Amino acid sequence: MIAFNNEIEFTLENQEYLINWISQSIEKEQFKLGEVNYIFCSDEQLLKKNIEFLNHDTLTDIISFDYTMGKLISGDIFISIDRVTENANTFKTSFNDELNRVMIHGILHYCGYKDKADADKSLMRSKEDYYLSLRKF
Repeated sequence: MIAFNNEIEFTLENQEYLINWISQSIEKEQFKLGEVNYIFCSDEQLLKKNIEFLNHDTLTDIISFDYTMGKLISGDIFISIDRVTENANTFKTSFNDELNRVMIHGILHYCGYKDKADADKSLMRSKEDYYLSLRKF
């Protein structure tokens, strides 16, 4: 089950489509969907979580809490709509493309992909690009 929740005023478009796209991406990685909650929030709200849970006093676009057990993907993915908006402008892409990239990024972490080392970042980015290419609105 995939659920979308808001801690701010925000409307996510194409919810049913996104559920199918994310579910299919999980299957392609040979995992099964458990319970994934996306929580859309502000910079301020996500900064508080970053400080409280990770001891990082920096803005971020995503924090994911991974409850995956074996091949069953589950977790809470907090996404700052403020960061997504700013990153879309910085990287000269659409808001929806950047939002979808961040959404699948969290799922890829649950599938075991990392992004700290350069080689890991490169693989993560190529996986993000691959799954973004599969979207058909």
